[in-house]
Amino acid sequence: MRILRVAQKLYPEVTGGGPYHVHAMSRNQAAAGHDVTVLTVADDPALPRCERRDGYTVIRRPRTVSLLGNDLSVGVAAFLRTADAFDIVHAHSHLYASTNLAALKRRFSDTPLAITNHGLYSQNAPEWLFDLYLRTAGRWTFEKADVIFCYTDEDRERVREFGVTAPIEVVANGVDTDRFTPMGPVSDRIDHDGPVVLFVGRLVEGKRPQDAVRAVSQLPTEMDAKLYVVGDGPMRSELEAMATEVVEFLGQVPYDEMPNVYRAGDALVLPSRAEGLPRTVLEAFASGLPVVSSHLEHTANVVRRAGETVPVGDIDGYRTALERVLDEPSLGATGRDVAVEDFRWGRTVERTTRALQGLL
Repeated sequence: MRILRVAQKLYPEVTGGGPYHVHAMSRNQAAAGHDVTVLTVADDPALPRCERRDGYTVIRRPRTVSLLGNDLSVGVAAFLRTADAFDIVHAHSHLYASTNLAALKRRFSDTPLAITNHGLYSQNAPEWLFDLYLRTAGRWTFEKADVIFCYTDEDRERVREFGVTAPIEVVANGVDTDRFTPMGPVSDRIDHDGPVVLFVGRLVEGKRPQDAVRAVSQLPTEMDAKLYVVGDGPMRSELEAMATEVVEFLGQVPYDEMPNVYRAGDALVLPSRAEGLPRTVLEAFASGLPVVSSHLEHTANVVRRAGETVPVGDIDGYRTALERVLDEPSLGATGRDVAVEDFRWGRTVERTTRALQGLL
């Protein structure tokens, strides 16, 4: 297949689960013999407008205007208008203007369109605004797809609740269970004898890292637990100002080092107000760590298989849930089994590719 993958952000220029998903999917499909091109938005003049790497082609176009963290690129629109040599267009996240443009192309083209839903709501804008978007432009964008990929059955039903009638395939997010394992070296960035709690993610309001800081700071002193914050973002200075001696900031850690970081931990906490099916949860499970996350309808059933969920913003809830999972070492082995049995990355690639081929 000749696949045009439309993605607002791409790893390694941008870190995070979504950008890495796009990169890994493109790399693996290219390795399987498919011709993959990724169209993305990038403003760094040091990056080439077109390059070949990791087996696939990257096309970069600069942003024209930005609104609520959403970059609109006239260059992306121009490329899509004449991109007729591809068998499939596969766009990632309905939240981005590039996916809206891909849907517009499908309106006037015979090239099939797939859209992967990485999470219904943005972490950069209030929920009421995206409710409005999902009932209007977001719904229109979804409806132009020949197939929509959702990570869970619950997420599929949430999409349907907004009146979307396009075909939906449930394909779970995945993790490389050969790289992320309980066995192997641990990171020398983490040096603590007591329980180690990890927060992994961007330091933005939607991830609510302040809840992780407050919850771990309120754990009983005799537990001697410590929170290591992995990631960076605009909230870092605010978080450092409120942190106690039981919190340490590691900043952005190269993705290649993350297996060692997880192996040095004892639990992952993720208090986000909005997510898809976070890769960090699956990486923690694969590494043998239980998870405490916010209670999100579409992810709760997954997290609770080897962890606990807590209402968004409930600091006491996070504290007591962390106490429980840290006192239950068998949860780590359970999480590893869940990752291996149901969330292997190879299966994600295979099922996605098979569904794309079905559109032909």
